[in-house]
Amino acid sequence: MSDGRKFFVGGNWKMNGSKESISGIIQVLSNGALSPSTEVVVSPPSLYLDFVRQQMDKKIGVAAQNCYKTDKGAFTGDISPAMIKDVGCKWVILGHSERRWVFGENDQLIGEKVAHALSSGLSVIACVGEKLEEREAGLTEEVVYKQTKAIADNVNSDWSRVVIAYEPVWAIGTGKTASPSQAQEVHDKLRAWLKENVSSSVAETTRIIYGG
Repeated sequence: MSDGRKFFVGGNWKMNGSKESISGIIQVLSNGALSPSTEVVVSPPSLYLDFVRQQMDKKIGVAAQNCYKTDKGAFTGDISPAMIKDVGCKWVILGHSERRWVFGENDQLIGEKVAHALSSGLSVIACVGEKLEEREAGLTEEVVYKQTKAIADNVNSDWSRVVIAYEPVWAIGTGKTASPSQAQEVHDKLRAWLKENVSSSVAETTRIIYGG
C-alpha cells in the first residue's frame, strides 16, 4: 500500500443487532488493541447510530448505511447527512448493492447523494460492483467504471473523504467470495481508471477496499 494511504476496515451491520448484542460488540471493539495505522469504521442500523456513537470508543468511526440527497423534507423513512452529523457520526455508506438492486437506486441518485453528503461534511464509503451475470458476460469493467464515474462526477476536488468499496454483488450473502486475485484485479483497474479520468494523485491516495 502507498505510504499516503492508511489501512481502512469497515463493518456494515446491515439490518442486524439489538441494544444487547450491539453493547457486546462495542465492548469488544472499544477494549481491543487496534492498530493506530488502521482506520476502523462500523455501520449500525440508523436506529442505533446515536447509541453506538455515544458508547463506542472515539478512535472508531461510525457510519450511517445510507442517506438522502437533501437536509430535510417529506421523505418518509429516510435520513439526511445533517441528521447523521447531529448525532456525532462522520461517515455514510452510499451505493451499496442492496440499495441498488433491492431498493432500485440508480447511478444518478447515488451520485447526487455522494455530492450532498460530501458538501455536508460527511466522509463517504462509495460502493461499486457487478452482478454474477455481468461478470460471466465479461462486463465487470464496464459496470464498475460506469458506477465509479457517477461517483467521481460528484466529488469536487477533495477525495480525502472518499473510500471506494468494490463489492461484487455475487459475493454478498451468497456464501461465495471473490478470490484475492479477483478482488485485486478490479482494484488495480479502478485505480487505473482514477488515474486516467481524475488524476494520478487521486489514483495513488484513494483507498479502495473489498466488501463481500
